[in-house]
Amino acid sequence: MEDESKALSTSRPAPRTSRPFLDTHQHLWDLDRFRLPWLDGGGPLARSHRMADYQMAAAGLNLAASVYMEVDVTPDQQALEAEYVLELCRRDDNPMVAAVIGGRPASDDFGAYLDRLRDCAEVKGVRQVLHVAETPPGYCLSPTFIRGVRHLGERGLSFDLCLRSNELLDGARLAEACPETRFILDHCGNANVQSKDRSQWQRDIEQIARQSNVVCKISGIVASAKPDAWSTDDLAPIINHVASEFGPNRIFFGSDWPVCTLAATYRQWVEALQTIVAGWPAENQRKLFHKNAVEFYRLAGALPELS
Repeated sequence: MEDESKALSTSRPAPRTSRPFLDTHQHLWDLDRFRLPWLDGGGPLARSHRMADYQMAAAGLNLAASVYMEVDVTPDQQALEAEYVLELCRRDDNPMVAAVIGGRPASDDFGAYLDRLRDCAEVKGVRQVLHVAETPPGYCLSPTFIRGVRHLGERGLSFDLCLRSNELLDGARLAEACPETRFILDHCGNANVQSKDRSQWQRDIEQIARQSNVVCKISGIVASAKPDAWSTDDLAPIINHVASEFGPNRIFFGSDWPVCTLAATYRQWVEALQTIVAGWPAENQRKLFHKNAVEFYRLAGALPELS
C-alpha cells in the first residue's frame, strides 16, 4: 500500500472529474433544537448548520449519500437527536441514509436506550466523544464502559473511537476487550497536521491497526491545518501512514463537515484527498470513497450501484 499512496506534489492539479462518493462523517446541528456544550464559548462553528447548508457545501461534488455522525449534544437530548436524524434518513430530499447516534455505554440505561432503537435499520452505530476535558484518559477501559460496548456488538452495531491522539492505545485495548464489536477510528486518530513530531502517533496507529475489528476513517484532519496556509503535502503523510497500516480494505472517507471548515471548504478537502490518492489503483480509490463504507454499514440496499 505504501507504494500505492505516495504523497503527490502540490503542483499536481486535483482530478477534473470525481467518482461518486459516500460521506461517512456528516454533522448537522440546529441550535434552535439542541444544545452543544462544546459550542458554548462561541467561535466560527457556533451557529446552526442544517441539511440545506450541507447540501450547498457539497454541491457539484458527486456526493452519492451520507452517514450522520452525532454532535455531542447534552445527554438528555440524545434520544431527541436520534429521532431528528432518523426522520431525515427516511426522507428522499437529502443524501442522508444512515446514522451513528450519541450514547453513553457506561450508563445504567444504555441497554434500554438501544432497545428503543432496535427496529431502526438506519442506526448503524454509537459514538461517545472521549477527548473532552471531563473524560479522563482510560475512561473507556472501565468495566461498565466495556460492558456497554460489548452490547453494541451483540446488536450488530459499531462504536466510533474519537480519542486524543496520545490515547490511541486505550482504543486498541478497548477493541481487544470487545472482539465481537466493530470499531471505527475517527479522524486518523486525531493526528495534528501542524505537529512537527508525529512519531508517537505513528507507533500507536501501528498498534491499533493490529486489531482486526478496527477500521479507520480518513476524516477530520484538515480541521487542524493552518487556515489558508496548508497544502496536500501537509495532509499526505498522515493519510499515507494510515492507509499503509490499515490497508485498502479498512479505510473510508468522511468529511467532518462543518468542522472541516475551520481550515477548508468541503470542496477543498475532498479535492485535496482526491489529489493525494490519485496515484492509487482505481479499485483502492473506489474502496476509500465508497465501497468499504457500503460494506461496513451494510448500505447496498439503500444506494444505487456506484462505479
